[in-house]
Amino acid sequence: MLGKQAIFFHQGDYHAKLRKLVLRAFMPESIRNIVPDIESIAVSSLQSWEGKLITAYQEMKTYTFNVALLSIFGKDEVLYREDLKKCYYNLEKGYNSMPINFPGTLFHKAMKARKELAQILAKIISLRREMKINHTDLLGSFMGGAEGLSDEQIADNVIGVIFAARDTTASVLTWILKYLAENPSVLQAVTEEQEGLIKLKEDKGLNWADTKKMPITTRVIQETLRVASILSFTFREAVEDVEFNGYLIPKGWKVLPLFRNIHHSPDNFTEPEKFDPSRFEVSPKPNTFMPFGNGTHSCPGNELAKLRSWWSMMGPQNGIQYGPFALPQNGLPIKLSLRR
Repeated sequence: MLGKQAIFFHQGDYHAKLRKLVLRAFMPESIRNIVPDIESIAVSSLQSWEGKLITAYQEMKTYTFNVALLSIFGKDEVLYREDLKKCYYNLEKGYNSMPINFPGTLFHKAMKARKELAQILAKIISLRREMKINHTDLLGSFMGGAEGLSDEQIADNVIGVIFAARDTTASVLTWILKYLAENPSVLQAVTEEQEGLIKLKEDKGLNWADTKKMPITTRVIQETLRVASILSFTFREAVEDVEFNGYLIPKGWKVLPLFRNIHHSPDNFTEPEKFDPSRFEVSPKPNTFMPFGNGTHSCPGNELAKLRSWWSMMGPQNGIQYGPFALPQNGLPIKLSLRR
């Protein structure tokens, strides 16, 4: 459904080639040019939520989808946004459906949407080739130079990147809202830090991308990634016989490293169930913090926008549901008000 040429299903030279192309589009120097546009999407989203009771996770999925389209297609995405959304939303409904390709089934509808999505992508690619303009977005990276991919490979990997980035990023943002709401002192520290950066922008005309790292905000994000452990595990295969802690893992056996167990081990983090961003004032020991996986198959990119707002959680706050990623109960209903 994603496509056989997507990066997830390969290793070796082809995987290395794809990884290089994705990294090229998500390096800091490439991302910095679209930070104002990401901020604009965030501001627009916040304004549309003001005073309303919303489900944080669902709204974050919409937000991350819009950011993903911007990252992949640049400003061209505005021309195709609604068609891309319609097709992708129908496609994702079939991800966990029974693979029965019969009219009326979710799988059949998803496969139809997949073909339509590929047609839209082919149209975008064709127009870009006619215009002969170099783009620095992900699609431009896939199309560029001697390392350019075929149209089928591009379609598979564009859809794959949306799949990989959307729900996971939305989950992280939802958990950040929950943990900040439950820890007022941390929220206050983050707010003061952001206000300082805003003043710096007003006084010296600096953009977000011109500022240095934001230690408190960064630690909050890291601690959220540790506690929530959105990527709970990954799939690997033993390429040779391996002995681990007295157990033999035969060559060819499937191995699932459980990152959640690593992140919640008291051997690695004291009081692991406690949300405490200060623990990241010191870098964690190697191989104890792996929210994006590890090695050559780790996630090739991540980005976040930061804005000021107030929100309050509505309804139950302690439950957890899985869909399939761990989420606050009911997707975290909240009511949001912008700061004046």
